[in-house]
Amino acid sequence: MDQKEQSRKLGEEPIGKLLLRMSIPAIIGMLVMSLYNIVDTIFISYFVGVEGVAGVTFAFPLMIIMMAVAATLGIGGSSLISRRLGEGREKEANLVFGNILTIVLITGVLGVIAAFTVLEPTLRLFGATDGIMGYATEYIFPITLATVLFTFGFSTNAIIRSEGNARFAMITMIIPSVLNILLDPVFIVWLDMGVQGAAVATVISQAVTAIVTLGYFLRGHSSLVISKAFMTLQFRVVKEIFVIGMPAFARQVSASVMMVAINAMLIRYGGEFYVGVFGIVQRVSMFALMPMMGILQGMQPLIGYNYGAKQMARFRETIRLGLKVVTIFSAGVFVVMMIMPELLMRIFSQDPAVISAGSEGMRIVFAMAVLIGAQVVSGGIYQAIGHARPALILSLARQVLFLIPLVLILPPYIGVLGVWLAFPLADILAFSLSGYLLYRDRKLFFYGDPPEKPEDGSMTPFEEQEAGKSLQNS
Repeated sequence: MDQKEQSRKLGEEPIGKLLLRMSIPAIIGMLVMSLYNIVDTIFISYFVGVEGVAGVTFAFPLMIIMMAVAATLGIGGSSLISRRLGEGREKEANLVFGNILTIVLITGVLGVIAAFTVLEPTLRLFGATDGIMGYATEYIFPITLATVLFTFGFSTNAIIRSEGNARFAMITMIIPSVLNILLDPVFIVWLDMGVQGAAVATVISQAVTAIVTLGYFLRGHSSLVISKAFMTLQFRVVKEIFVIGMPAFARQVSASVMMVAINAMLIRYGGEFYVGVFGIVQRVSMFALMPMMGILQGMQPLIGYNYGAKQMARFRETIRLGLKVVTIFSAGVFVVMMIMPELLMRIFSQDPAVISAGSEGMRIVFAMAVLIGAQVVSGGIYQAIGHARPALILSLARQVLFLIPLVLILPPYIGVLGVWLAFPLADILAFSLSGYLLYRDRKLFFYGDPPEKPEDGSMTPFEEQEAGKSLQNS
């Protein structure tokens, strides 16, 4: 199928069919991608020990920051690209894509510099102790050197999906995950490289994916092209990418800050053992949330394209259907986590102490899991249409406004239990805020005529078109 025709189908095919077609590949890809993190943790737990998991957990905030840049470029760029394609402005879509590629290259250079200069001091700042500093450094050093691979892979994945090619976007998530799983025993066990082996396996996998993705664009399978003519940075394009992508950046960076705060509280009130336990709970949590993130990724191109094309009935149908589906998934996650946390913990460790502590923490962390889906989707809706301010607020709400303060406030009174309790309390508060904003903007999202000017001051589609003309003329 011609790629332009595939993009046009976002505005023509039935919403239910499209959401299914766009979401299932995203869900599969994200589950497989998350699976490699789980396999990494299993191998490290069994062949290095829970202290190795703790070391990786301390290094993880740095990796999250790297992913934050990729998410900013990918989500900000894909929102712009899907709306430009919906408006028939292909040249402007390519200009956005070219600027993203240039920023990826710059980010890669900065990553190499950081690997040789600020890596260990940053890990110290994040709370890594002498006992696990070696593990943390061994894991994050090769990954930081390969910043360009990670940034390119994650940002282009969102862009490929924005033009309607969910299947190939899924492939670019499955390839590194499967390779990583296959390479883990080679580097961690057979070559006895420990946690560094897990990192090397990840870097090799991302390198292969970068080659495949580059070929996709160079061979003309995309409606976007790689051309020097579009790669010269233009301030207004870069500004739009970062303004729209800022909520994703804020969410990822706040996740990094959250990890630092949690690790610090666990070290103080529980020790390195509980950092390792939390590392396992976190991997399970990431895996459980992937279907909802996949649904959101399937929704965003539909929302952006139809909003750009001013097809408001299709725009609203996508939102209503997406909210229903993620709520069902959220309820399923809640049931599983309440019934079988011990079984999940036994996948990672046979240590009775690890299983007991992890099962207790898992049940508490997911006590309000049924509310998570609506939180995830609400922020993504605002991102997809370029309403940066509410998207930023919702991206920050759960982790920065609620979770981090609760993590810092509760443990001095009730110890490690306070860290676990912070999660369901933050879910309740974030859900309440999401519900308020969606209700406030109900005329835009659910019925009636959309407001002529978004309340947060962002541009209307007409204003975006005029801005695009100015970009083209410049």
